Amino acid sequence: MQLSAAPYEERLTAPRTWWLISFLVGVSFALILLPFGTLPLLGGLVGGTAVAAVAASSYGSVRIRVVGDALIAGEARIPVTALGEAEVLDPEEARAWRTYKADVRAFLLLRAYIPTALKVQVTDPDDPTPYLYLSTREPERLAQALRTAREAAV
Repeated sequence: MQLSAAPYEERLTAPRTWWLISFLVGVSFALILLPFGTLPLLGGLVGGTAVAAVAASSYGSVRIRVVGDALIAGEARIPVTALGEAEVLDPEEARAWRTYKADVRAFLLLRAYIPTALKVQVTDPDDPTPYLYLSTREPERLAQALRTAREAAV
């Protein structure tokens, strides 16, 4: 597989506040277990924090990559030759496309804590998916990487 001229990789990490919430989940578990003694209290604090942190980390571990002639978004792998033009969505337009403008057949890699997104048309006639909605912190850079990869694949 040949690498594209403008490789792109982004991890959609969870916001920092989620780590504070993970700790607060641990504190609430500790308070629930407080009547049972000090050891259960500490176990609740450590265990609750760990479980919440793992959940936050796994939700924020999804990646978007342009590698070679493919776009890899989460578990999906799409050849760039099957993609059309990419539209950069500002926060207001992104909110509209993930709510009332959304098509149920679309592929959504949605992270509500990321305000901007990229909408990419799917041009493959055999694919029922009309477009991809990708939450991204750098939509212009992703659009450029897709354009470059598509030009290199042709």
